[in-house]
Amino acid sequence: MPGMGSNNYSVDNPLVTTLFSHSVYVTCVMWIVALGVVFMVAAILSRRVTGFNLSERGLGEARNRTYLRMAFGLIWLFDGMLQFQVGMPLGLANKVVLPATAGTPEWLHSLMNQGILVWNNHPIALADGTAWIQVGLGILLLVSNGSVGRVAAAVSAGWAAMIWLIGNGAGGLFAPGNSLVFGWPGATLFYVVAGVWLALDPGVFPERFSKVTLRIVSAVFAVAIVVQSLPSTGAWHGGNSNSLTAMAQSMVSTPQPHWLAVVVRRVGVLAGTMGGGYNLVIVMWMALVAWGLWMASLRGWRWPVWTAVAGCLYLWVTVQDVAIFGGLATDLNSLFPLAVLIWVASPAHVERGPVPRRLPREFRSSTGAVVASFASAMVVFSVVSMGVAALSPAETTLFIAQNGSATTADAKAPTFSLVDQHGSRYHLGEHAGRYTLLTFLDPVCWTDCPLIGEQLADVGRDFPGAPLDLVAVAANPLHETLANVRHFVAQHGLTSTPNFHFVTGPTPTLRQIWDRYGIQVKPSPSSVMSIHSDLMFIIDPRGRIRWVIPDDPIDSSKLQGSAVSELRQLLNNTGLR
Repeated sequence: MPGMGSNNYSVDNPLVTTLFSHSVYVTCVMWIVALGVVFMVAAILSRRVTGFNLSERGLGEARNRTYLRMAFGLIWLFDGMLQFQVGMPLGLANKVVLPATAGTPEWLHSLMNQGILVWNNHPIALADGTAWIQVGLGILLLVSNGSVGRVAAAVSAGWAAMIWLIGNGAGGLFAPGNSLVFGWPGATLFYVVAGVWLALDPGVFPERFSKVTLRIVSAVFAVAIVVQSLPSTGAWHGGNSNSLTAMAQSMVSTPQPHWLAVVVRRVGVLAGTMGGGYNLVIVMWMALVAWGLWMASLRGWRWPVWTAVAGCLYLWVTVQDVAIFGGLATDLNSLFPLAVLIWVASPAHVERGPVPRRLPREFRSSTGAVVASFASAMVVFSVVSMGVAALSPAETTLFIAQNGSATTADAKAPTFSLVDQHGSRYHLGEHAGRYTLLTFLDPVCWTDCPLIGEQLADVGRDFPGAPLDLVAVAANPLHETLANVRHFVAQHGLTSTPNFHFVTGPTPTLRQIWDRYGIQVKPSPSSVMSIHSDLMFIIDPRGRIRWVIPDDPIDSSKLQGSAVSELRQLLNNTGLR
């Protein structure tokens, strides 16, 4: 029967994926194109098109800055493409971010939960914005070597910092058993480093970038040695209890190329066979890299860079399993961008001049300006749309995923006369000219019914003074007394809800009403609660049912906004305001 607390919607819910696909590929594209045309016209009128990417400083851009801009532009672009996965609206917050809250301190846990709540209230709008802002930032970094690219870099650093803190739980710094090979200190932290460098004056690159970056990475490896050596990582164990072996077994169970699964499985077996010996090799590699990169910043050594890059890529493949197969991948995990950052900071690039410009000046300028106009539109549109969404009422997305769409109807509503929580007799439709939102609640329920009651209270607050009655009929054959009803109303803060009537009566009378409305009710074998259908009905002033609404609430009082939005929308469709 509908309801009964199933809470089993899929992240690939076809209704939601259709809504997301239309929104991200049609609605968003239309806005981006329109805004991009405005930016392009403004660039033409201001004559900036002819000078785009042709400044003296841009043409003389340090080689390692060009490499950094190109590398992280491509990474942002790739991450943005991952955000177009149809499961992102329903899956990102609950499948990716929620697990990252484990082990976090209270302040961070609260911050992440607030982020999850905001996302779940606006999953399609925020998924749209997340995808397009990352694609836009990636393109801007790729095409602009001047001020536009620096602004994009600053935005990318701020965006990455927010993802690192709220989306990654500070990169897993507080997660038990985490280490560099398992994703610590978070991929987006390296995006922040890259974004900050690219946002700074390009003049700092020749003298400072390589030295400072290699020392930062050296310090990261020094801390990683300590973390990797802790018993809590489980990497010193042998056999299947070895954390690397367990990780490999978990990874190969996800869909991926056969050759990759074979490699990961064999390395996992090797780690379990060697036990602590395999972890000792990793720790020794970290120590060599930490010392070598620090000295490379002083002596210009190149071998530490290649040692670090080779080790990072090896562990990225064999432990992090390339990070993009199976589940909802959002990035390439930590070791790939770390390897890129180390390679870009190599002293070898400092000694070489700017990258040769092979395309004609006019092509690089005019084409770059056009592409940058539309990429800027992606970023600006995303920032504005996400801000507006976060301040707007919750979407109906979660409700649709959980319950499906409401059903239109045009049938005579069965009438009844019962006693409400005030001891007064209530007749359905007794108030002329009023709509009725009717549902069925178990007075002793502590799961779904309080959540539905909260929805009724929210609807009451949304329609103050509107011609609307909110009516709940008792749905428990063993606990249907007036005392039960009054206790529910008081316990769940419904006392002050205007025009709310929680009605009850003799069990035979209630059974007739349940049957007439198609509400299945039976006692629960394991508790005092009943098992009953979760349905709502919108009844017009003529006494006819206009909508039948399945309402199996999401198992959290904080996530009822989606259902309230659905009810608000349907009531607005009747003409109520």
